[in-house]
Amino acid sequence: MAAPVSVLLEFGGGAELLFAGVKKHPITLPCQPEPWNIRNLLTWIKENLLKERPELFIQGDSVRPGILVLVNDADWELMGELDYQLQDQDNVVFISTLHGG
Repeated sequence: MAAPVSVLLEFGGGAELLFAGVKKHPITLPCQPEPWNIRNLLTWIKENLLKERPELFIQGDSVRPGILVLVNDADWELMGELDYQLQDQDNVVFISTLHGG
């Protein structure tokens, strides 16, 4: 059984508007059979934090195009994207690069 994992989620570039305007969310992910990864985290975010218009944040089992994801200040593409295994005290940042006009 994987231990609980405490992470800091941050939303910016307008993405915070989908989370009631709150930019920082310190969370503790509960125990589960497999280790937590970004794919599991996105499901958890959708079920527990996302307040409105999930289609602006999630597409399929990933973030939608135009959402930049950083894990501990590194692009998630360098970390394994959805398969990155979360570590205790990780900082995961989601920044929307989509802006209306």
